[in-house]
Amino acid sequence: MDNKYQKFEYIIKEMDKELPIKELLQRNFKFSSRLIIKLKLNDCVLRNGIPVKMNEKGHNIGDRITVLFPEETSSFEPEDIPISVVYEDDDLLIIDKPAGYVVHPTKGHPSNTIANGIMKYMLDQNQRYKIRFINRLDMDTSGLMAIAKNSYCQEDLARQMSKNSVIKKYVTVVKGIIAEEEGTIDLPIGRLFEGQVIRAVKPNGYPSITHYRVLERFQKGFTMLELLLETGRTHQIRVHLSHIGYPIVGDVLYGLASEWLIERQALHAVYLSFQHPVTNQHMEFEAPLPKDIKLLIKKISNDA
Repeated sequence: MDNKYQKFEYIIKEMDKELPIKELLQRNFKFSSRLIIKLKLNDCVLRNGIPVKMNEKGHNIGDRITVLFPEETSSFEPEDIPISVVYEDDDLLIIDKPAGYVVHPTKGHPSNTIANGIMKYMLDQNQRYKIRFINRLDMDTSGLMAIAKNSYCQEDLARQMSKNSVIKKYVTVVKGIIAEEEGTIDLPIGRLFEGQVIRAVKPNGYPSITHYRVLERFQKGFTMLELLLETGRTHQIRVHLSHIGYPIVGDVLYGLASEWLIERQALHAVYLSFQHPVTNQHMEFEAPLPKDIKLLIKKISNDA
């Protein structure tokens, strides 16, 4: 058992005596069937320190059920990439991603990614876990990202996201003056052409909902918005805002490439909240606007 670490414990009560181990795990830890199979195959569930079968019953009051997760680690090449840690515990890592980095290696970006940076950070901290991204940001989008350190937390947060319990807010600056104080863009999004990265509003696309609220209007012809996502489609905010005629400043792909204002799309994931999968505590995180977006706002401000 040296290659495993303890994660969950449960003490048998009177009402639990005749329940199979599998049901105990599902009731008390909300383990999925997939995770239970994984635990079963690796002898990761113990009763009083001895591996136990998932269908076993007849427990004694006070028996200790211990769940161990197999030790896993990612195999990304560690690279010296800035990782700004907002929060960390045994289960989660929350970072403030800088612009200019893709999240994980791809054919086009096989290295120099956030995953490579987290790998180095992990090793420097003498930790070992598989890097599981809960949310992803475009290469030139900055802000909050959550990483789960085990499959249980990944599954639980995915479940919260499917129920719209994970709150994600963004701040952006768009070209044009939006008259209404707030609104909702409810338009389906799909690939413009098969095999290409560019997305567009399409009748047969995936349902996509973006809520927006005006934070400030600038006389020079710009609006700063706060955005709340109900869905998380690729390029969703960029596509929606461009489609309604208010492209994000600096967005080369979907509208306005104003390099004299900012050298990337002015989009920042500013707020993230969810329920901690293990402690059940309400977690809230905020990431201040980065320097380049602050400079952009200074350039377009009404008194500049």
